[in-house]
Amino acid sequence: MLATALRRLARAPVVAGTVFALICGVAYIGATSGPAKEAVRPNILVIITDDQTVESMRVMDEVRSRIGGPGATFAQSYVNFPLCCPSRATLLIGQYAHNHRVLDNEPPLGGYGRFAALHGHSNLATWLEDSGYRTALIGKYFNGYGDVHPAFVPSGWTDWYGAVSPAQHVYDYDLNENGHLVHYGTSRRDFKEDVLTSKATDLIARNAPSADPFFLEIAYTAPHAAGPNPSPQPPNDCPASPKAPARFAHAFDREPLPRPPAFNEADVSDKPAGVRDRPLIGPQGIRRLTRRYRCTLEAVRGVDDDVGKLLDALTESGEADNTLVVFTSDNGLFFGEHRIPGGKVRHYEEATRVPLLISGPGIEPGTTIDEPVINADLAPTLLDAANAAAGAPIDGLSLLPLGSGEETDLGRDLLLESGHYAAIRTDRYVYVEHGPAMGQGARELYDLEADPDELHNLAESPRRAELIGDLSRRLGILRECAGSSCSEDLAPASR
Repeated sequence: MLATALRRLARAPVVAGTVFALICGVAYIGATSGPAKEAVRPNILVIITDDQTVESMRVMDEVRSRIGGPGATFAQSYVNFPLCCPSRATLLIGQYAHNHRVLDNEPPLGGYGRFAALHGHSNLATWLEDSGYRTALIGKYFNGYGDVHPAFVPSGWTDWYGAVSPAQHVYDYDLNENGHLVHYGTSRRDFKEDVLTSKATDLIARNAPSADPFFLEIAYTAPHAAGPNPSPQPPNDCPASPKAPARFAHAFDREPLPRPPAFNEADVSDKPAGVRDRPLIGPQGIRRLTRRYRCTLEAVRGVDDDVGKLLDALTESGEADNTLVVFTSDNGLFFGEHRIPGGKVRHYEEATRVPLLISGPGIEPGTTIDEPVINADLAPTLLDAANAAAGAPIDGLSLLPLGSGEETDLGRDLLLESGHYAAIRTDRYVYVEHGPAMGQGARELYDLEADPDELHNLAESPRRAELIGDLSRRLGILRECAGSSCSEDLAPASR
């Protein structure tokens, strides 16, 4: 379509006369001494879910076929700190938690107030807006946003539809819509994830005619446990669980709870005290987990349906081919693995490994990438695509070379951390050092090639002493890293 082509051409600095030549259908030869024409900058659509496991991706046909199919699926994608606010800060800053210092969901170490004080005027949104992007956030921002001054719009966002506290309610809630609080009630049309999707599709349609590219982050609150309880709409049997749109109520009522080898782990004697002291989950606990799991799948299926509508909007606007689409989650969640019935602030795979699929310009279609990556890589990836500069040191790396097939090995280790552990994730191993909460001095080591379910802790094996010493040394470096030092290859001969 000519109009679409002209819009895209207008989004990049070009030599005078190019648009005229395109309209006339004739070749245009610019001055050889002038600067080269810059590539057209893509739109960016980031879709983030809340507490979603990799396992649940099996019910997301739209995401897998329409983002993963024409794009790349990152099979080993991790989050640095598996908790809402630290993880979302990493996404928006490109730094590990020990550098961005948002370390909890609540004050004084975390929450919206902490992020706003440290990074409110310099983050991915401000950097992209400063570079000429129209920016928009729709949905969840940070825990505590809206507790004070609920009509405040943070810096860097051209358009804002932020969920205010209680942000996890899917009915009977408020949105801050560009500085105006709008209340949504309890009818089926008020279901939050659908409302957020409608806002996003409208915004895509409005922004498509613009000469400026857009950056849109839509942050669904699903599949996090949601209110209100009891729910005013079906499903009515999901207390303290995710809430699905009524059209998917009971869609998975016969689905069994997965029981991988780590489920209700029989022998936890080699685990630190925080796991070792846990009892086996009994029949009643398993029934509760099964109900929560089924509610979760219903909510995930609802998000998948909404993602399909977002992708339809891109197609209808003529922007699908020029939009980088990212789908991910802020962290995973436990469903009984290692006897842990819920929660996420642990280093195990169920909490730290998350979905990540990317499609769009420069991404090789239909690829699966096994190189371990981390959520600190998302900000530099988007800045790389946008040809925009960061306003702070970046700990991660752009994933575009992996996505395009130009590179297959980033040559680095990953840091997993929280307030009570620090871990190094290599291509093969995860090594963990614990603080007092799990037993001061406790360590864990898992060979993920031989033991992907993390059942056999090798930290006390004499045969692994040399390996543990090397991993401990490298972990110590990562715990203090900043900027480019976080991506150095610390052991090129033994990784």
